[in-house]
Amino acid sequence: MLDTLTFLLERLFLLAHIKLSSRLPPPLSGRCDRDDAPPQPATPPHRFQRGDLLEVPRTLFTHFGIYLGENRVAHMIPDILPVLTAERRQIQEMVTNTRLLLGVLSKRASVRVDLVEDFAYGAVIRLNAMDLAVLRIPLPGEEVAQRAELMLGSLSYSLLWNNCEHFVTHCRYGSALSLQTDQFCEWLKLLILDQRSVLLTALLGLLSMVCLGISFSTALPTLLIPFTLWMAS
Repeated sequence: MLDTLTFLLERLFLLAHIKLSSRLPPPLSGRCDRDDAPPQPATPPHRFQRGDLLEVPRTLFTHFGIYLGENRVAHMIPDILPVLTAERRQIQEMVTNTRLLLGVLSKRASVRVDLVEDFAYGAVIRLNAMDLAVLRIPLPGEEVAQRAELMLGSLSYSLLWNNCEHFVTHCRYGSALSLQTDQFCEWLKLLILDQRSVLLTALLGLLSMVCLGISFSTALPTLLIPFTLWMAS
């Protein structure tokens, strides 16, 4: 069941994700390794200043964190474990895919501190690239780091409205926002406005009735979803 949910969640990210690379400066150095590569230093920590915004590419999205100094990064990650236990050593262990997925579904996350190498997990780190993308003046570095430290611990999570990007922008600019969420919403808007979506959902609905038979559970979505898309387009 968890494998199926993970697959569906990944497909959602894959459909919605539009990379920011055209709007952001190039990586600091090196190359982006595969996501399953072992953790290794991506950029020397001494190049970072307390309060810097770090971001690393993942397969389907970009992950963000705030540099606290001494090779430590505060970042927000979906995690179910803080809801189930208060054992700090257990919580501080590497977040598995199962913990992450259950955190997304239960809308729970934690702001935690990890080493730069564990945060990057072999990927190239972008430094303060968001400053150019959002066109906002960042707060002083010490204030940014202190805002991140105040948020350490368990908190609510939303895939679209309260994620790791909202966390770092709140800390660095004083206002929570997410370019990835904005892009997803723009993609969704274009999908709704595209009238081919109406035809596609109608055909899928008819196909479900042919395969599963005509019933309330198949007929209602067949009529309601295309009608809703048509009215919204």
